[in-house]
Amino acid sequence: MSSRMLPVPDGLDGMRVDAGLAKLLGLSRTAVADLAESGAVLLDGQAAGKSDRLSAGGLLEVTLPEPQREIEVVAEPVDGLRILHTDDDIVVVDKPVGVAVHPSPGWTGPTVIGGLAASGLRISTSGAAERQGVVHRLDAGTTGVMVVAKSEHAYTVLKRAFKERTVDKGYHALVQGHPDPTRGTIDAPIDRHPRHDYKFAVVAGGRASITHYEVMEAFRAASLVQVKLETGRTHQIRVHFSALRHPCVGDLTYGADPALASKLRLARQWLHARSLAFAHPADGRRVEFTSEYPADLAEALETLRSEN
Repeated sequence: MSSRMLPVPDGLDGMRVDAGLAKLLGLSRTAVADLAESGAVLLDGQAAGKSDRLSAGGLLEVTLPEPQREIEVVAEPVDGLRILHTDDDIVVVDKPVGVAVHPSPGWTGPTVIGGLAASGLRISTSGAAERQGVVHRLDAGTTGVMVVAKSEHAYTVLKRAFKERTVDKGYHALVQGHPDPTRGTIDAPIDRHPRHDYKFAVVAGGRASITHYEVMEAFRAASLVQVKLETGRTHQIRVHFSALRHPCVGDLTYGADPALASKLRLARQWLHARSLAFAHPADGRRVEFTSEYPADLAEALETLRSEN
């Protein structure tokens, strides 16, 4: 991280923070808005929102992230990566466990983008090479259905659809205990954990995060729940159910019982992206794709069912 102090010149007096700072730093307004949203922009010592107004002579302090080095996309086959659908605009995949969506610093394992490249699929969208076509993500430890844009048009349309929440994202999660009520909405803001940078938490002033759930099946020690995401924050389902004291079974990062995880032979959180429905970017028709449970999650369920 690096910090810069910038006096507000007369020519930017009255301008919005995102527009004025974009001019000063040579960044896009979107990039500046993201900085402001994360609390990285101070105006006269106070956190500034993207729509706040600049005053000539004021002092801006901006904390900038370190520039990311270019990350190479390695085209290599990914065991278990299934292509559910492909056309000129999109490719829909069933992502296996232990696979990241795209390359990133510190990740040395397989990626969806690398697997698609190895399959000969051409992703032709703008942006950093390692993230081309990525319009949403699943954690490396989460399995299930996801879509990647293949054309520039599809990328633009799908990014907007995810932002405007017109994509139906359906998940199944096995959570510890029995949520009460059995059907409800978790509306709690999420941000980086105040003490552990590798995880997230419900934090006052965090980003708005909304999760709808309904219990589908109850067992002695756990419940299978259907989840609909209204927002798509990092680790959202895991964080929200942990905050309710019903963490995903096997999710040791967020407080799951290691004894139960061991009993069910789970080496990761029981969380699966079950379905994805959206308007196809080519013609607007509604399409829906589903993914079956992988073996480790199905076996854990069978073990619980056999005890009921």
